[in-house]
Amino acid sequence: MSWRVTLKCTREEAEALPEAADLFALADQPPVIVADEPDPDQPDDWRIHAYFAEQPTTQELVLLRRLTADPDPEIEHLEDTTDWVTMSQSGLGPIRAGRFFVHTPMHYADRPADTVNFEIDAGLAFGTGQHDTTAGCLAALDRLEVVGKRFENIADIGTGTGLLAFAGMALWPEARAIATDIDEIAVRVTEENAAINGVKLGHGAGQLLLAVADGMEHPLIQARAPYDLLIANILAGPLIELAPAFAKAVAPGASVVLAGLLDTQADAVIAAYEAEGMKLVEGGTDQWRVLVLEAA
Repeated sequence: MSWRVTLKCTREEAEALPEAADLFALADQPPVIVADEPDPDQPDDWRIHAYFAEQPTTQELVLLRRLTADPDPEIEHLEDTTDWVTMSQSGLGPIRAGRFFVHTPMHYADRPADTVNFEIDAGLAFGTGQHDTTAGCLAALDRLEVVGKRFENIADIGTGTGLLAFAGMALWPEARAIATDIDEIAVRVTEENAAINGVKLGHGAGQLLLAVADGMEHPLIQARAPYDLLIANILAGPLIELAPAFAKAVAPGASVVLAGLLDTQADAVIAAYEAEGMKLVEGGTDQWRVLVLEAA
């Protein structure tokens, strides 16, 4: 890959990034597209990088510009001898969160013997454990198990890569679980990651069910309710909108883990769930807050 196009974007635009093969469906060799957060102190200022083997055409640049509001992407000619895609992901080192160790394929050999290990490829940082929200959710799930919580019916809404559903199943291996996402590509990625990590798919105990769903309206989600553990690592706006639906979908005393919100948004999200009768158990402390609540 010898050309790189970089566009400024928001976190929401980066989360909505399509697969390159879908965006460049007619290309013989589509680019590799990745996203990153260059400055943790500017949590909404992300970048999209597209790596091309040849100089991108005008039409390819037009397609990329549709992804963000950036009118002036940066185009660079890179040295042909460098694997720039690998280098772009090499900074995504393994993440340790609670008992979990999450790594890309290039860090497989670094897996400790005393951790629960997951291999998640780093095409995007969302849901790989790299972002504070995902790592914080892993740590929160770990703490729930440590204090003796036991769950039999788990829902991971907006699953991304499937990682949080995988973690819940590792902690409570007899539970049934469902993982959903509004993005069909994310659900396909979750299915691939399940195979890589030995997670069984299906309807029974110790198995994961997958579905493409917007919110809680999918019949499979409704049929599985009520849940005793619901996880949603999405964005503050959807979390607030979904509060009534989440409250209806969980059992009395259920645990609800919410993430994808900044500290400045936490009070509004907490208020929405307290209005549904939930009690705040953990409010989080970092810039990206992870909330743990208990249903009425």
